[in-house]
Amino acid sequence: DSSVGGKTGVNHPLGKNMVGAFHQPQCVFIDTDTLKSLPDRELCSGISEIIKYGLIRDAEFFEWQEGHMEDLLKRDADALRFAIKRSCENKAAVVKADEKEAGLRATLNLGHTFGHAIENGSGYGTWLHGEAVAIGTAMAATMSARMGWIDQDLVDRIYTILKKANLPVELPVDSPMNRQTFLKLMSVDKKVENGNLRLILLKGPLGNCVFTGDFDEAAMIETIDEFVAKCVEDRRPIISSVE
Repeated sequence: DSSVGGKTGVNHPLGKNMVGAFHQPQCVFIDTDTLKSLPDRELCSGISEIIKYGLIRDAEFFEWQEGHMEDLLKRDADALRFAIKRSCENKAAVVKADEKEAGLRATLNLGHTFGHAIENGSGYGTWLHGEAVAIGTAMAATMSARMGWIDQDLVDRIYTILKKANLPVELPVDSPMNRQTFLKLMSVDKKVENGNLRLILLKGPLGNCVFTGDFDEAAMIETIDEFVAKCVEDRRPIISSVE
């Protein structure tokens, strides 16, 4: 974000990236060879943000990723260069139109409201940013479908590509997250305006999203409960009886 976008920020106990400023770089150099030094987990975390661009504004890019995820994970040079270039082009177009995040730029935060809550509530460092965003994206897609804004086929494609990228799509059995923690942390998200939570959700065909506070709150709570319930259910011991 601090390169193509000019955001500089630090985490605060109240929330992720809560303190910072905008400072645009004069030039951005990207040496794709440095990606060879990353652990696999870090690479996958970054791919989470690449997936986001296809979902919010670039359906063709998403479809390319569906066919080339294995190449990205193998660190194929051509695939990485294409994905990085396409992501930067998407990011730059959004930032050029809305540098200070008055509206359009907020769409770059798909999955981040849920994801930031997971990062904070689980303790910073437990999750890599992209991992938490992946779970948040799964939650946003599930919520969008619950409201009838996208069809189940798209939800299935989102879950499939996240899993193919070796990213989590659910909370682990030892997660401390619950409904109250989610709602408390989301209430201080930077996208809250006049006390109203605003979310980036998917709406319509692949490549379309909305940044809105006009959503079904019950659908949001049901989605949170669904993800928390899966986690709690997995924690329950298996009791067997022997006759």
